[in-house]
Amino acid sequence: MARSDTASLECEQLDPGGLRLAFRGTLNAGSAERLWPEVMRKVAESRPSAVEIDAQGVESLDAAGMALLFELKAAQEDRHGDFRIRGLRDDLGELMKLFDPGPPSAPARGPGLLIRSVNGLGQAAHEFVTGFHSQVGFLGEIFVRLLGVLVRPSRLRWADTFLIAEKAGANAVGIVALMGFLIGLILAFQSAIGMRKFGAEIYVADLVVLVLFRELGPLITAFILTSRSGSAFAAELGTMKVNEEVDALVTMGVDPVQFLALPRLVAAICVMPLLTLFNMLFGLIGCGLVMRSFGFPVATYIDQIQEAASLGDLCGGLVKTFVFGALIAGIGCLRGLQTGKSPSAVGDSATRAVVSGIVAIVVTDGVFAVMYYYLGI
Repeated sequence: MARSDTASLECEQLDPGGLRLAFRGTLNAGSAERLWPEVMRKVAESRPSAVEIDAQGVESLDAAGMALLFELKAAQEDRHGDFRIRGLRDDLGELMKLFDPGPPSAPARGPGLLIRSVNGLGQAAHEFVTGFHSQVGFLGEIFVRLLGVLVRPSRLRWADTFLIAEKAGANAVGIVALMGFLIGLILAFQSAIGMRKFGAEIYVADLVVLVLFRELGPLITAFILTSRSGSAFAAELGTMKVNEEVDALVTMGVDPVQFLALPRLVAAICVMPLLTLFNMLFGLIGCGLVMRSFGFPVATYIDQIQEAASLGDLCGGLVKTFVFGALIAGIGCLRGLQTGKSPSAVGDSATRAVVSGIVAIVVTDGVFAVMYYYLGI
């Protein structure tokens, strides 16, 4: 311990522009810690073209001492100068060769902008295809379970199904009715601006009832149910996944899709058409208030919407709602069962359920629009 800090340093300027550093004694952790700032300061001030280490007086050195010498060597190589060690004992020289890290490797060049763009595009396409594949596979699996329930209704947990239907359906009547009323009101006012130029305000009723029955009624209701119930399904199942309740069901031999997802699917399919009817009804009420403010009697308004829309228009919109309900529940349950273990996993699953559900609904509505066009509906 008495020799823990016995090293000394002598500095000498050499011509032309060189620096000689002579170390004496034991170059270990204690002495290297003391000498390191002084050595690096002298080298930084003189900026020598060559550094010569006189190691004849070095009795021993450890990893810290070797690190000081290697640091001097690296600094000199960065300045493209010469570095040499003289007088070091052979055994200490062999030891330094074992620990020599060698010249620093050049930083690896990252891929170019084009390669990064192509790579990002490929990753996005792969994620899209993988996500679409998992959604289609899960919806197919749950549809098979649904067919099994139609054959044997006792397989379904009816008590949970009715409770979920109450939460997703009955508790959502208020917001669905309010949105329908406001949409009908806004559509009527906006349509009247163009119709008034031709003195055809009465045809505002035709426009609103057709838009509500065929498109906006099912779409607005589906968006509300996705944001309200689809995210709730994902959060509920995601919380169960984080708490390992889903793993417990699998351990007990219970199918999570049959036990958890199927009641939510049946409930969403059942309540979606009813909520859509409420949305359409209150949309017509909102339009009727606007028509009444234009001076049209209520009887005239009712006759006009009966002439403009047929039962086929109403049924064409309601048929979509069954598919929308299945998509909302299926995607919400899928995202919930895909929840990870991180603290934000449940929130991420709920967000993905809403985004995926809305995209799937819009795409499906486009498919229905093309199909109805060719069928003449």
